[in-house]
Amino acid sequence: MHTLDWIVLTASLVFIVAYGVWKGRGSKDIAGYFLADKSMRWYTILLSIMATQASAITFLSVPGQAFVDGMRFVQFYFGLPLAMIILCITFVPIFHRLKVYTAYEFLENRFDLKTRGLASLLFLTQRGLAAGLTIYAPALILSVILGWDLYLTNLLMGGMVIIYTASGGTRAVNWTHSYQMLIIFLGMLAAFAVLLYHLPGDISFLEATHVAGKMGKLNAIDFSFDLNNRYTVWSGILGGLFLQLSYFGTDQSQVQRYLTGRSIAQSRMGLLLNGMVKIPMQFFILFIGAMLFVFYQFEAPPVFFNSVETGKIRASQYAEEFSELERQYEAAAAEKEARVRELVSALRSGDEARIGAAERSLAQAQEAALATRSQAVEVLRANDPGMDPKDTNYIFLSFVTRYLPVGLVGLVIAAIIAASMSSTAAELNALASTTIVDIYRRILRKEDSEKQYVGASKIATVLWGVYAIIFAESASRLGSLVEAVNILGSLFYGTILGIFLVAFYLKRIGGSAVFYAAFVAEAAVLYCFFFTDISFLWYNVVGCAGVVLVSTLLHPFLKKKTRS
Repeated sequence: MHTLDWIVLTASLVFIVAYGVWKGRGSKDIAGYFLADKSMRWYTILLSIMATQASAITFLSVPGQAFVDGMRFVQFYFGLPLAMIILCITFVPIFHRLKVYTAYEFLENRFDLKTRGLASLLFLTQRGLAAGLTIYAPALILSVILGWDLYLTNLLMGGMVIIYTASGGTRAVNWTHSYQMLIIFLGMLAAFAVLLYHLPGDISFLEATHVAGKMGKLNAIDFSFDLNNRYTVWSGILGGLFLQLSYFGTDQSQVQRYLTGRSIAQSRMGLLLNGMVKIPMQFFILFIGAMLFVFYQFEAPPVFFNSVETGKIRASQYAEEFSELERQYEAAAAEKEARVRELVSALRSGDEARIGAAERSLAQAQEAALATRSQAVEVLRANDPGMDPKDTNYIFLSFVTRYLPVGLVGLVIAAIIAASMSSTAAELNALASTTIVDIYRRILRKEDSEKQYVGASKIATVLWGVYAIIFAESASRLGSLVEAVNILGSLFYGTILGIFLVAFYLKRIGGSAVFYAAFVAEAAVLYCFFFTDISFLWYNVVGCAGVVLVSTLLHPFLKKKTRS
């Protein structure tokens, strides 16, 4: 990076940390520290919700996901609008009326302490690990750009977030989210504009989209019903609905965002607008990846986008073999470019026979290039058996560092890092609130003063940050980060959602039945993960349905008087 890039990047990050510390000052009790005294308006809630969702994983991995697999990942969000409506009708007014600090307080009021504790522990387990992934993503960027050790960059990224989250609590998190989203939007728009600018002058934008479509990168909709197919309309609407309900309705990192609303109406407005904005935003980010794929049909891409691994092999005994494969891949890329131009010419002519022939020739050239790439990956693995054979997370980053002009590189990297900081801050804040409110204050130290609870909250934030950093050190082998973080969430979200749905809608079922049903449901989810090929989105359905069905069956045998 150039000096100007460093200035833009450093200024953005220093401003975020300093602004967060300044806006979060003055919290005297846990109502101020965790709920920002319920003073937030709908637009701050909206931006905070979006920033919590849109971690660096979104902007680092999603374009690469579309580059490799097309745009079908957008179906993951099809259940979101319906989930927002259900939450606004059911969850939001109940949480506001009960004046809870965490979602899990409601469970003790409805069931008992052990059920509240179980739901809290499931959340803490899942979200603590997910926080590690959101720290790892920007650390990956800096390690590649600067050649820094990944362990050091994990520590640096986690440390910056811990500073303002621990010092200012939820108020600091919510206010910094607003400026982080501004940086994020500017950065992604700038990257897209530069990407279009670098397309060949004789290829129009419409023709580029046609190429993307013909090569299978605009496959946004799939109506097939296949449980093993990860992304379809049905898995998105049904599985995605359960996942989004659990994420926004029971995950404290999101619940805490709208618990800060000054009224039920303000919280509802923030949630509903999130449901409207999220799908177009995700579509745009995926479309960047599809256009990036088209760009690399006219510009020879590296045979492997992870420059750290290619740097290692150049200093190894496999250097000559790998260089030969790079030459072969470059030749294959040139042949593929010629076939793409033939396809564009055929599309201009409107001759269906020519178009069909050009598509077949291009498919053959694509297969040849992929075969050479597969050989190169095998050589890389021979040199480093522990490497990740997927380079999805590096594709967009490679374009940014190689093709964006001076100044914009720093802005886009600042956007990605800001996204990570916003998401990680919300996660650490939620982990601390659940730890203090549901465990420390409720079970361990019931008589402490408000000042002591605020102090304990800051310590809990730091400890969870350290925990997340430790997990981040081992996150390099998880493949596509955007998939990894959603798979991790799906292992727990369905079970937690099932507990809440029973609490809301099946009033006759008591805490013991739900408690034991949750263990059975979680065992079923883990079985699906380890022993089947079922798409992870269906784990949410399995976990939720398991809790509802098993608790219904157990209730007659474990009848206990439930609290109103």
